[in-house]
This record gives sequence, C-alpha cells and structure tokens, in this order.
Amino acid sequence: MHALDSIYPHTNKVAHGVEVPAGARYMLTSGQVDTRPDGTTAQSATGQSEEIFRRLESVLEAAGMSFADIVRFNADFTDRAYRDEFFAVRDRIMGDLTPRAAILVISGLARPALKIEVEAVAAKAG
Repeated sequence: MHALDSIYPHTNKVAHGVEVPAGARYMLTSGQVDTRPDGTTAQSATGQSEEIFRRLESVLEAAGMSFADIVRFNADFTDRAYRDEFFAVRDRIMGDLTPRAAILVISGLARPALKIEVEAVAAKAG
C-alpha cells in the first residue's frame, strides 16, 4: 500500500496506490448492499454499513481471504451525509488497513431503501 507524502494526503484511511504481487489470486465482489437473509434492510446508514461488511467478510472467507486482502473498494452513497457513519463502521472493522478506495455519491440504488453499496477487489499471493 502506498500513501505518498509528495501529493495531497487523503482525509480518510485509503492508499494512493496498491501493488499486487505477481501470481496473486484475484477476487472481485459484486456490489454488496444491506439485504438480510429475511429480505429486510436496516433504516440507518450505520446498520446498512455493518451488514455490508458482514456480507463482504462472508464472500472473502468463501475464497480463503480476509479484509487484509482487499486492495480496492468502491463505496456508493445515495447521500453524502452517510459518509461519517460508513467510515466509523469501516474503521472499526478494518482498523489500520488502507486499501485504495473510491467514494461516489449517486442518485439512487436498485431499491429506494438502500443507502450504500460496496464493491471490493481482493488479491492474495500464492
């Protein structure tokens, strides 16, 4: 992971660039949203973020990977106001991990109740 002092620092925990070793396995997730097994969705951005990270963890574990293997993620918010709640959950779960990230504010997701969607790319050597 590269956080460069020669360019303006990010205001949150993300890398300016990430190197993936030759021969690494890649895994790309589909967009993860808060749709629980019973079909419900949390009303709060915090609740949706927690479920999204739970789902990401399940997908990563199925590939023999963990959050430490994420090299990039994209987070889409339907309102900029959800950023702080999302970052609080992300920071609690991912700690000091700093993958490359893109954060977008979009006009909507597939269902009106959805506030956040996250896609991840993971890579694991060997």
